[in-house]
Amino acid sequence: MTYPPGGGGQWQPNDPYQQQGGPGSGGFPAQQQPGYPQQGQPQQPQGGFPQTNPQGFQFPQQPYGGGQYGYPVPPEAPKKRKGLIIGVVVAVLAVAAGAGVTVWALNRGSTQAGAESPTAAATNLVNAIGKGDVAGLLTGLAPAERDLMTTLNSETTKELQRLNVYKKDVDPNQINGFELKTENLKFDEAGAEKVNDHLTITKLVGGKVTISSDSSKLPLTEEFIDLAFPRGMTDAPQTQTFDVAELVKENKGEPIRIATVKVEDEWYPSLFYTVADYALASEKLEWPKQGIPARGAASPGDAVRELAEASVNADLSRVIELLPPDEMAVLHDVGPVLVDAAGKQKSTGVKIKKLETETQDVEGATKVLLKELEVQADGQTVKVTKDGECYAAEVEGEREQICADDLATKIGGKKMDAGAKQALTNLVKGMIANTGVVTTEVDGKWYVSPIRSVTDLQITALKSLQPEDIKALLKLAK
Repeated sequence: MTYPPGGGGQWQPNDPYQQQGGPGSGGFPAQQQPGYPQQGQPQQPQGGFPQTNPQGFQFPQQPYGGGQYGYPVPPEAPKKRKGLIIGVVVAVLAVAAGAGVTVWALNRGSTQAGAESPTAAATNLVNAIGKGDVAGLLTGLAPAERDLMTTLNSETTKELQRLNVYKKDVDPNQINGFELKTENLKFDEAGAEKVNDHLTITKLVGGKVTISSDSSKLPLTEEFIDLAFPRGMTDAPQTQTFDVAELVKENKGEPIRIATVKVEDEWYPSLFYTVADYALASEKLEWPKQGIPARGAASPGDAVRELAEASVNADLSRVIELLPPDEMAVLHDVGPVLVDAAGKQKSTGVKIKKLETETQDVEGATKVLLKELEVQADGQTVKVTKDGECYAAEVEGEREQICADDLATKIGGKKMDAGAKQALTNLVKGMIANTGVVTTEVDGKWYVSPIRSVTDLQITALKSLQPEDIKALLKLAK
């Protein structure tokens, strides 16, 4: 999942994800299970906005753990803690969002918890984290971000319970295995930056934050633990306390920045705008005075085709226009900077001659699946067709087809046992049959949702498997 689209090189915000003891240090589980499905999780960027294509959004790396399931476990204290607290805030939000991790469940609710001012909105966010209140944390986010995150958590948890990975009685509104407590938070209200009528950057300058982790409280079933960790889970509980004022001092007096957005006269903290703000600040760039307006398509299929054509023609402005104005409002606002950074790009020379699709309803959206694609490039015509569990590619009269059974055998090898082969076959069949691009409708126009498209991969992978498949894949990984 890549967000935002387009070029401009890597933006490296001044955050803790680069610090020693950061991503991948510690965490649960300590060992990746190569046979276990990766749930279609988005790749983590090194910070800021990557130079990639418009397939989805990348969340920042978690400063604590974030192993296969993303359970945060504090590593040894890093030597440099510059920007740590904002990293914790963003990382916890990313975890709660299910950005490649599914630590806990969340029942999707319709309640929106806005605030009267930017400072109140940012305070509510950090306090919700401190109370371990997942429902309060997510309902406090900007509405479009909340809906994205709660949908993924709800769907993923349901599937992991079905697969006997999670316990059936998991509390959907509580964080398990991770706790963050806050004391006496202080914001510099006079220093808050009003970017425009709907975006204000708040400044956290004081208070204390205590982070604790305990893997014994994770909501995994005993059966799954026995299979995944035959030697037992040995991580001891860990706790660290950070003084925000000291961290600000170490960061040359720069406060912790938390972006807040105004939606229908109420203020909400925003994960996406916070990431974008740090990216801009790291490059000493200002927020644009005017963004790129949304301009959707007439149908789900048209939205996908137009975005594909804009991509091969290196038309970044059109790509941004086709992103949802609610979910991807941040990209519309920061779009001119991205277009300017990308510069004049040459068209790839690829021409889309034919694109036939079909649609499938998903929660709150419509998924577009490929039926047939024909493109011309370098004087050659390439035709790709999908037929149930098979894909076929034809180039200049030569045709090659690959089906789920064949691909599963190639992945696992000819010597794998029947259970593992069946598990891989189920996974591949489900992915081939149901992988697509998710679109949403806003004010009668259709847009391509990069985040929903990638998170749908995770749900599709899980729905393709059966409980016995998880056991077989874990055994294959040993």
